[in-house]
Amino acid sequence: MSKNWRPATQLVHGGTTRSNHGETSEAIFLTQGFVYDSSEAAEARFKGETDGFIYARYGSPTNDMFEKRMCLLEGAEDARATASGMAAVTAAILCQVKAGDHIVAARALFGSCRYVVETLAPRYGVECTLVDGRDLKNWEAAVRPNTKVFFLESPTNPTLEVVDIEGVAKIANAIGATVVVDNVFATPLFQKPLELGAHVVVYSATKHIDGQGRCLGGVVLSSKDWINENLHDYFRHTGPALSPFNAWTLLKGIETLPLRVRQQTENAARIADFLSEQPQVAKVIYPGRKDHPQADIIARQMTGGSTLVCFELKGGKEAAFALQNALDVVVISNNLGDSKSLITHPATTTHKNLSDEARTELGISPGTVRFSAGIEDGADLLDDFARALRSVKA
Repeated sequence: MSKNWRPATQLVHGGTTRSNHGETSEAIFLTQGFVYDSSEAAEARFKGETDGFIYARYGSPTNDMFEKRMCLLEGAEDARATASGMAAVTAAILCQVKAGDHIVAARALFGSCRYVVETLAPRYGVECTLVDGRDLKNWEAAVRPNTKVFFLESPTNPTLEVVDIEGVAKIANAIGATVVVDNVFATPLFQKPLELGAHVVVYSATKHIDGQGRCLGGVVLSSKDWINENLHDYFRHTGPALSPFNAWTLLKGIETLPLRVRQQTENAARIADFLSEQPQVAKVIYPGRKDHPQADIIARQMTGGSTLVCFELKGGKEAAFALQNALDVVVISNNLGDSKSLITHPATTTHKNLSDEARTELGISPGTVRFSAGIEDGADLLDDFARALRSVKA
């Protein structure tokens, strides 16, 4: 019956297994290894002839529950939980390429994601081409005979650009390439990349899934065949496994994901509308607004806006710092998707290591600010921004 449950129910009950104690909350299996009834039983399990756990680096009952619950939410056949979001991104990309292969990636990526495809992969003989992902013609033009992977995030960090996932997937399918989508900014509630034709979805579970600033985590989701053929051995032998304690924390966080994301999105929309009317603000980018440059694509592939708002202050870095320093409810942090409202200046934090030219290319100016809405009372957030903006010159 669980396959027919709606998302909010799946996120409370999906994938749950109980020990013989019948615990209400999921159990934490803090163990490195597992005991076998006999030598023959151990041999059979290592051969794959019987089901069961072998070693915590490969999997554990707590991690298994988290993976199954994420599969139910995402509509994926299989998943592997990782120690962080970047472990998920790195595993999803590197597990399927070899020297001589080629990656095409949208240039609008989180700084560490760009490092993986632009710096790390080439060290091992894997070429990479960065494109403006908003135009499907750029993806087509970048294709080579050795292209194996398309990688993108949508909406993008921090400028909330949107990539036509279905369009990119059609190009990839025509050449037999794999589409990997970082879906963090959309959350699994507002966008389903697998339904749009993507082959692999990755998350930093640190963000909305935990959503309360407690732990790191990540997850890679795809078909059973893709994971068995590409990720399974990479995962076992390189060791990016998630701690069972963090898996348990993420299970607790995911129970309230719909409630938190709904409130965060409402708050983000209110702040975006407010900022768009302020004389100190040059522009506001928010996927829930009709003036978003790619509103037509958003209407096709997303069912909600976002918990993030990107805006640009006319006064550049000085104005951005003045605003952030004057806020009281909203705190300065480079994290996102938290219950607490957070704000950061990408040019000096998350995208600091990019060149000035690269930041300009991505639309990150000295005045660009990224706001991650929390679950506070929206009126208090509006009051906080109104007061803080008084310290910023128009």
